Amino acid sequence: MKHRIIFAVLMSSMLSFFMSAWVTYINMGLHREFVAHWLSAWILAWPAAGVIAFIGGPGVHRLSERLARAHSKANS
Repeated sequence: MKHRIIFAVLMSSMLSFFMSAWVTYINMGLHREFVAHWLSAWILAWPAAGVIAFIGGPGVHRLSERLARAHSKANS
């Protein structure tokens, strides 16, 4: 359980950090208040991303294992 929480926190922080920067850039461009808007978006996005990563992570992990196994069998 500890690993799952740490993974969810780290993965959600990284993904929400970069995705909020990308979406803020797409919507605003490099505006002089870009960093303030970006950090505001990141603070709002991170909790949602954390919950999604914690809840959805195990299912995505199982699905990726199945897909990798199916790919290995198809290429054998």
